Amino acid sequence: MHPEIEALLDQAENRFLKGEELIAFKRQAATLAQRLKIYEFLRDKEASIFQPIADKLQETFPDEKQETLERSLKHWVLVLRYCAMAMLLNDRNFLEQRLLDWLSGIVEAHQTQKLEATVCDLLQTRLKELLSEQARAILQPFLDQAQSIVIDQGNK
Repeated sequence: MHPEIEALLDQAENRFLKGEELIAFKRQAATLAQRLKIYEFLRDKEASIFQPIADKLQETFPDEKQETLERSLKHWVLVLRYCAMAMLLNDRNFLEQRLLDWLSGIVEAHQTQKLEATVCDLLQTRLKELLSEQARAILQPFLDQAQSIVIDQGNK
């Protein structure tokens, strides 16, 4: 559950919410509606988000094995799904736990940091084309966190 909403519900067990708490609850409910719209958009447009990225990857890395390109693309499909869920939950720990558990080690083991960074950049560009500035502002912190976990930590 949304951590902020959960905290307010915990407080409401003992008493009615105070005026400022009720305003915070309304704000969280409104942002949850926005997050849900973004989540649904990303879910519904997943194929149209990633097809141009796949095409560009093949152009950019013509000598790379198809299997390697597909693996990196699949990584970022999953990364976007995890980012979308973390955004919906407004829970950065959710994202960190999911990505640290598997992806950062895989990227390092396969030595595909450059390829992963390219997919990440292409995804960022594609999302700029498809999402409003407001929607990107809500999703961007989670994408930045994913980039940090997957690419930046792998380059250390």
